Amino acid sequence: MATKSCAPGTFYAGERVALLTRHGKEAVIAPVLEPELCCVIQHVSGYDTDRLGTFTREIARDGSQIEAARRKARIGMELAKVPLGMASEGSFGPDPVMGAIPWNVECLIWIDDRLGIEVTGFAQGEARSGHVLAKNWEDVTGFAHRIGFPEHGVSLRPDDESDPRIQKGITGWKDLGERFFRALSLSSNGRVFLEADLRAHLNPTRRDTIRRAARDLLAKLRSRCPSCGLPGFSVIERMEGLPCADCQGPTHEIRADVHGCRKCAHRAVIERTGAGKGNPLYCDFCNP
Repeated sequence: MATKSCAPGTFYAGERVALLTRHGKEAVIAPVLEPELCCVIQHVSGYDTDRLGTFTREIARDGSQIEAARRKARIGMELAKVPLGMASEGSFGPDPVMGAIPWNVECLIWIDDRLGIEVTGFAQGEARSGHVLAKNWEDVTGFAHRIGFPEHGVSLRPDDESDPRIQKGITGWKDLGERFFRALSLSSNGRVFLEADLRAHLNPTRRDTIRRAARDLLAKLRSRCPSCGLPGFSVIERMEGLPCADCQGPTHEIRADVHGCRKCAHRAVIERTGAGKGNPLYCDFCNP
């Protein structure tokens, strides 16, 4: 229960907000949102969220990351019978710049059916993820150390990434050894496929990213529209055109952010002060 004294007019004071999760995300999200919004994050656990998709590929996620989060939030709201709900959804892949670093993007959606708005928070960063085809214990220990085991959990299966005989949630060296050699004895190719367990309760690096997504969501919920006063007034678009340092013409670098309301049509263009000059590398005149 939130205990902070709330200012008059706080939108969510005393309100219950459904959060559907099986993997301990409420312990990360609630401490960020409850004290500031004076709401109560209600953990909803009466649904197997793995039915909506698994990181280990038994069930493919249907739709985009945001769509999956929205679906999860709606299920939680229905189960809790409340008009407010939220959910988190993560994705993993290579970093967006060099494509060489494991990367995690977290989306946190907030749905308010009373006000008719949706607000999303995002965070991204380096991930503790990856996989290896191990033929011996040295391969296993090398991989485990790279991903931060045993703080970060491991899953494994014989042969390859599609073998259905998966074992998840391994968080101890003795258990890892026993399961690896058992899987190796079942393998037809002398290999065992190991990967980082990306579920939030077994991946503290991911939990940190979810926490940052919750802070981003909080900042947006605390930002009121200057026109209608509803929460969620935040960046909806970015405008290119930062002046080139060489020719002063427009570059493809960002010069301003467009903030918009989630409900009414109000928009505001906010120039990025102190952004300096644009890199000629991104100028069509200097670098055609």
